[in-house]
Amino acid sequence: MDVPAAFRDLLDAKFATFATVDDAGFPQLTEVWFLAEDDAVKLSLNSTRRKTHNLQARPECSLFVLDLQNPFRYLEIRGRARIAPDDGSFAERVGAKYDADLAAYDRPGDSRVVVTIDPVRVHAVDMSAH
Repeated sequence: MDVPAAFRDLLDAKFATFATVDDAGFPQLTEVWFLAEDDAVKLSLNSTRRKTHNLQARPECSLFVLDLQNPFRYLEIRGRARIAPDDGSFAERVGAKYDADLAAYDRPGDSRVVVTIDPVRVHAVDMSAH
């Protein structure tokens, strides 16, 4: 993934805004937890949620990470999502970052998927430098 070195710290942020495209063609934005690992950005999503449905229909997505200490600085990763089943191990790694049990947010019988964003464009902006 082509994130400039000066912006790689944002990949450790606590949350990001994730955008998908709904059935009517409108953007749907949600705050999400994420992990940057293996030179990729990945999410753990419940397979029954609207975000997952949207990605199955249209894999185009965007992850927006705002620097909360300097809101003139941000990182946007636009790309296409790859969805794979999660046996629970990825959700555990995400949970470790956030000190949370992601399964606690699921209903009995729900499953989780790993969403990997394959970047098409990485947009790193720092407007405070001007």
